[in-house]
Amino acid sequence: MIIFDPAILPLYVMAYLLGSIPTAVWTGKLFYGIDVREHGSHNAGATNTYRVLGGKAAVPVLLVDILKGFTATSLIHLYPELLERDTSSFVLVKIFCGSLAILGHLFPLFAGFRGGKGVATMFGMIIGLHPAAAGISFLIFLLTYGVWSYVSLGSILASFAFILAVVLVFKDDRTALVVFALLQFGLILFTHRKNIERLKSGNEKTIRIFSSKRSL
Repeated sequence: MIIFDPAILPLYVMAYLLGSIPTAVWTGKLFYGIDVREHGSHNAGATNTYRVLGGKAAVPVLLVDILKGFTATSLIHLYPELLERDTSSFVLVKIFCGSLAILGHLFPLFAGFRGGKGVATMFGMIIGLHPAAAGISFLIFLLTYGVWSYVSLGSILASFAFILAVVLVFKDDRTALVVFALLQFGLILFTHRKNIERLKSGNEKTIRIFSSKRSL
């Protein structure tokens, strides 16, 4: 298969290494002398960075984590001679690269393989795959967060909204994209399984962006 062509394999390595950039860990250690994984929810992501270090630290972490996913998914555009644009193989390579970036975020080479949940990196990936569907997902996240102030619930519903957007709104029949849409929702459910338990029991913590208070 062309997606395993030796000429493309370096893209996969690059994608994983991009995902492995532990933005939250490096930001905490470099500027605050704190490993965010030792506090709050113990995740190396933007939400926990906000809990532990506040918005000034969390915003750049969020943006870089999104950029990791988008950049990895777009690597194939640097080598247009490898594959014809928008073919099934082209989409598959983008999905492979984005997925490896998420894997890198979950298990970062540069941070002892202890990473975050991959939501921001996945959002960057879906922007690279289907910007319009990603926009709908982001809108659902904002609406959910605006009503309940739960980042976890917003992430879960936004992930589900991506499926609906791809299949029902845009009626995209590319098999690889539809399968990915289903798999990314499964991954979000898996990485948020503890959050789901806390949501059910009423113990999930809210995150209020415009509040000066943060809980450790």
